[in-house]
This record gives sequence, structure tokens and C-alpha cells, in this order.
Amino acid sequence: MTGEEPAPSALADKIDTLFKVVRRPDRQQYSHEEVARACREATGETFSATYLWQLRTGRRDNPTKRHLEALAQFFQVPPAYFFDDEQGAEIARELELLGALRDAGVRDVALRAVNLSPEGLGTISDVIDAIARREAEAAAEAEKGSAKRRRDRG
Repeated sequence: MTGEEPAPSALADKIDTLFKVVRRPDRQQYSHEEVARACREATGETFSATYLWQLRTGRRDNPTKRHLEALAQFFQVPPAYFFDDEQGAEIARELELLGALRDAGVRDVALRAVNLSPEGLGTISDVIDAIARREAEAAAEAEKGSAKRRRDRG
């Protein structure tokens, strides 16, 4: 044993995504204990906060079907999120969108764009793409300058 941390599994990544995106009404992440308690109540089986943490970090990766169904129920996603790769990928994309919409600025732009025509949405999309490219180029230039300063000092 090398003592190294295990690489997160696809299951661990899926569980971690649920914790990061699906939040309590006050927008804080659920604790392992809150989720484990709800899963214990849903299944009537042992389900500890430590076990959930182990699943989330990839230290354990073989939960029962009932445990995954309880997690799905708690986070309000279909159980297929865990069992079907194709549906899981689609649900993950929806979760990513949900996470982005949690940002007030993104949500404001999205809500303002709801009533635009397809042409108007295309224009907004083009503007966003242009700004993203400009910001990526500026970040790359800043990184180059930072690397040059480090070389010059060293």
C-alpha cells in the first residue's frame, strides 16, 4: 500500500456533482450527515455519513442498489443517473446548467433572453462567444507575462 488517495471513480464524481449542484434552500451544500440520515430513513438500512463520504471520495465504490436509489431520491434525480451511462450523461448536463443558473448574473441574462427571437438569441450567443474568446486570449497573455517574469527572476 502506498498511502496514495484513490482516484475518484465515475460513481464518486457523480455523487460529488450532486453535492455541489443540488443545494439546501439556503444555497449551502448538504452535509454528509443530512444526506445519510435521509437515506437511512428512506431505506431502513445502515447508511452512515462516513460511508457516504467514502462513496463520494472513491474510497468505496460498490454501494447497494437501494443506497443509490435513496441518493437519487434525496437529490431528486432519476436513479438512471447512476445506472445508465447515456441518461446519466444527459442528467449531468442538466445539473451543469442548474449549477450555472445558480449564478445571479447568468440567471439574469437567461431570464432576460427568454422572450428574444431566434435571431436575437443567435446574436446574444455570438456576443458571448466573442467575449469568451477575448477573455481566454487575455488570460493566455497574462499567463505568458507571468511565466516570463518568473523566468527573469530565476
